[in-house]
Amino acid sequence: MKFICPLIVVNNMEISRNFYEKVLDQKVQCDFGENVSFESGFAIHLKSHFSDLININKKDIIQKSNNSELYFEEEDLDSFLQKLKDVDSIEYVHGIKDQPWGQRVIRFYDPDMHIVEVGEPMESVVKRFLSEGSSVEETAKRTLMPEEFVRQFL
Repeated sequence: MKFICPLIVVNNMEISRNFYEKVLDQKVQCDFGENVSFESGFAIHLKSHFSDLININKKDIIQKSNNSELYFEEEDLDSFLQKLKDVDSIEYVHGIKDQPWGQRVIRFYDPDMHIVEVGEPMESVVKRFLSEGSSVEETAKRTLMPEEFVRQFL
């Protein structure tokens, strides 16, 4: 068996597709009308069509359940944060925050109240710690990365 992708249900295909393309720079792989898949490996599916496929009432598809998230990484997190400030409709789960392992992340809701997390890649975290003068051992301990992983960024 092969896992293909996560699929999230959306109320309005145009609004959601625009959000993922414009805000998160996602590229459409296939557009089937009620179902759009992105090159990065997830899909959005129109609620009215999805509820028919699984034979349930649309109102039984719950928004803002806070039980999952889509995770993205961004090399230039500061530029992305600035871009988010220009999107008036963003509702934040929380602003920029440092995870215990040193990674900076932000979480917010998409138009259908699915949690989206955007964080800096761990490679960037390691490089930042090393450039700030942390040793390989200190960086490995703080980031929970193996020393071999950290050494490649010296």
